[in-house]
Amino acid sequence: MTEQRKHHRVPVRLVVKCIPQESEAFDGSVKDISLGGMFVESERRLAFGSPVTLVLQGVVARELRLPAVVRWADRLGFGVQFGLLGAYATHAIVELMKKTPT
Repeated sequence: MTEQRKHHRVPVRLVVKCIPQESEAFDGSVKDISLGGMFVESERRLAFGSPVTLVLQGVVARELRLPAVVRWADRLGFGVQFGLLGAYATHAIVELMKKTPT
């Protein structure tokens, strides 16, 4: 399989609140992140194309709310592609990636 990601991902361990558009919120664990998206480990699955807001707390000075769309899922969780990110969210993700050893 050919790698199709545009952005390098780094491994992380973060708790994330997942807020799907059509169902109740649930918690997951972020396993990797990039400027383009992240992988969320979770027992819950979301269908391909599902919009979801991902909320990270305690990573930076204030809560990060990241709009995203599910791009794939497997038995461990699901991968998302971020929607439009503001300057604060983009900067926060870049700083998080710098702090994470590769």
